[in-house]
Amino acid sequence: MSESTLDSHSLGVQPSDRLNEMRETPEDLERLQHLIDHSYASAGAHLRSIVTAERRLDAAGVVAEMASMRVMALATTTARGEPRVGPVDGLFYRGRLHFGSGADSLRFRHLRARPAVSASVIDGERLQITVHGTAQEVIPAEEPGMEAFLISVYGREAWESWMRDLPWARIEPDRMITFRNSTADER
Repeated sequence: MSESTLDSHSLGVQPSDRLNEMRETPEDLERLQHLIDHSYASAGAHLRSIVTAERRLDAAGVVAEMASMRVMALATTTARGEPRVGPVDGLFYRGRLHFGSGADSLRFRHLRARPAVSASVIDGERLQITVHGTAQEVIPAEEPGMEAFLISVYGREAWESWMRDLPWARIEPDRMITFRNSTADER
């Protein structure tokens, strides 16, 4: 499969608009909140002047905003250190961002050689969730909860016919910056 064939929307796969249950454990939420707090505390003055305490999402807010598939810009790097950014389905499960792509995609070739990644989910001026970390390949079939989650997003037919054979990864985050601008909703 080429990378261009993996746009689930163009293939008629309609991810669910809403997932019915929170997948995070209390420990996942605690770890996520610690990550958000630590990331904000270590941020520079400029970022903190924009992402004020009132505009930050807490762990529960991130889970709520990521309750459905979100288009996520994922950045990898080439062997020459050149950045490459492309869209993927951003999926939030157990307090971490996940994504899939084609087995022969440049994206997975890059992250297999250089697993450092950055990713952002952006909804206009209303929402921004950015994570920096390391991509680790995962096999959903080895994690029944994750496989059930992905089936709930994409549907059993799409999952069994082609999606389960794709490579999948989770971002182990070193840093996460969140931003929610409630005044953007009023415009």
